[in-house]
Amino acid sequence: MQTAERVSAQDLSDNFVFQRSVLAYVEAEKIVSGDVLEVGYGEGYGVKYLAGKASSYLGVDKYPSPAHEKEFPANVKVRIMNVPPLEGIADNSIDFVVSFQVIEHIEDDNLYVKEIARVLKPGGKYIVTTPNIKMSITRNPWHVREYKVEELKVLLSKHFSSVECNGVFGNEKIMTYYNKNKESVRKITRFDIFNLQWKLPRWMLQIPYDYLNRRNRKKLLTQNNSLVADIKMEDYFVAAANDNCFDLFYVATK
Repeated sequence: MQTAERVSAQDLSDNFVFQRSVLAYVEAEKIVSGDVLEVGYGEGYGVKYLAGKASSYLGVDKYPSPAHEKEFPANVKVRIMNVPPLEGIADNSIDFVVSFQVIEHIEDDNLYVKEIARVLKPGGKYIVTTPNIKMSITRNPWHVREYKVEELKVLLSKHFSSVECNGVFGNEKIMTYYNKNKESVRKITRFDIFNLQWKLPRWMLQIPYDYLNRRNRKKLLTQNNSLVADIKMEDYFVAAANDNCFDLFYVATK
């Protein structure tokens, strides 16, 4: 299922989001080992970062993607799965669960986190990213909810013994793009005089949002080609989470 929620290196208009996604995998690559489960592997571009450090890698996703067509190393398997629950995955069997930009799409987030804790071995780690609601420019109807810094920590702490709370930040170049994007989006949302984006059910807004989001990214690329093209993974960095980070980047230990 191809929406503006899924980004890739093939579409330069996605570069602002794509490079941030790559950073998450590079950071995860530094710590993963053993048996790794990725929930929501999407286009599959993160497999190369995780599988090389894993004795086994299992990627699960709700939708088929080009990842199913790829030839992966022998230690890699992919599977279609609608979560939660994590069906067919045994208790205490996984060393690391990696799940980027997924939890905001899950109706029962508490059950989801509980299931991740169930399959992790004692001392196993859950590496999660999700948008920081404080930096969201508008409502994203594909998301069931978004989290504040403390809200995600409270949720994870119900099922994990400790939670390391970091966030993904951007340098001046990233903030320049973000502010241009904010200005562009507000030119669209100014017509929402009845604040319908917050009143209508999510399903009614998803297709219009996807169309306008994709159109806006293309427009920003046309108007700021050199800025967009010049964004690199190195323009992002991880530090202690606060209201100004783009994504929450948490590591929870069972």
